[in-house]
Amino acid sequence: MTTPTRAAGLDALRAFVPHAGADYRRDRNHDTGPARTNVSGLSPYIRHRLVTEQEVVDAVLDRHSLHTAEKFVQEVFWRTYWKGWLEQRPEVWRRYRGEVRDLLAGDLPAHYEDVVAGRSGIEAMDAWVRELVETGYLHNHTRMWFASIWVFTLELPWQLGADFFSRHLLDGDAASNTLSWRWVAGLQTRGKTYLATTENIARYTDGRFAPTGLATEARALDEEPFPAAVPVPSDDVDGRVGERVGLLLHEEDLEPESLLAASRSSGATVLNSVEPSAVLGWAGAANLDTVVVPYAPVGPVRERLDLLRTRLGAEGVALVTVRRRWDGRAWPYASRGFFPFRERIPGLVRVR
Repeated sequence: MTTPTRAAGLDALRAFVPHAGADYRRDRNHDTGPARTNVSGLSPYIRHRLVTEQEVVDAVLDRHSLHTAEKFVQEVFWRTYWKGWLEQRPEVWRRYRGEVRDLLAGDLPAHYEDVVAGRSGIEAMDAWVRELVETGYLHNHTRMWFASIWVFTLELPWQLGADFFSRHLLDGDAASNTLSWRWVAGLQTRGKTYLATTENIARYTDGRFAPTGLATEARALDEEPFPAAVPVPSDDVDGRVGERVGLLLHEEDLEPESLLAASRSSGATVLNSVEPSAVLGWAGAANLDTVVVPYAPVGPVRERLDLLRTRLGAEGVALVTVRRRWDGRAWPYASRGFFPFRERIPGLVRVR
């Protein structure tokens, strides 16, 4: 992958825009291998907001109609939907992380180490493991096949598969990764699973792979119920911005200019670290009374920021979070399944 900078992401966006319509709709499900050119390659930039979802959708719709580019625009909104869904159900994340810790601390399934080392004995899986580890990427269709074979053929815990992906994917985030694995396993949409088949894999890899011996049924997993969903807060800015402001960036959101505008701050010194001692030292040296930080959705960064807020507060420094309007508008509609959410997309893209 090209060096992950904002400039590189904008270059990739400009290169892809002409192909975001009919070309993408026709070819998007085919995985032709690591040199593939039928997908955008934008997901690592979007995931870390080196390029924002708003910028991507605006650029595509400046060239294509929403009808023509519908499939690509929906893919951008899938990431938004997953984040909004998990934002309203944080216990799903907490339970998953606890289950991963327990599994890794216990006796792992005997074949787990072989599978993650690319020695499962299934040629396709072993090739996908190598590609994931070496490149940090897998085609979306391949991720579904991989997860299905992991859960239903190899009978490994879905939590360990999601954890394996999260440690290697350049574009993996807490919501998209965790909830996609849950969907394959029949937990996200209760009882609805995804079964990988030889025929489907052969068709969409153009015959590169046709694994045999795959599971012929996918029985949905089960789990204890979760607490009721919590509403998405209505305010995009949480806290009051003072006079001496610093901007703290993190891996969830690395595009600073629009965040400064949203926080109504004319300027700020910038730090890109959420390590407490570094932030406290920076805030003290700059004599800050406010640290503005992009809102972090449910996941590891949110957990670190919650701890940091307490540490900063003890030093008289406020931590103010700024949520992008894109998220604030869309997340409340992610309370149910994707299809009701999808009906909101035309209205969401018209608001700029």
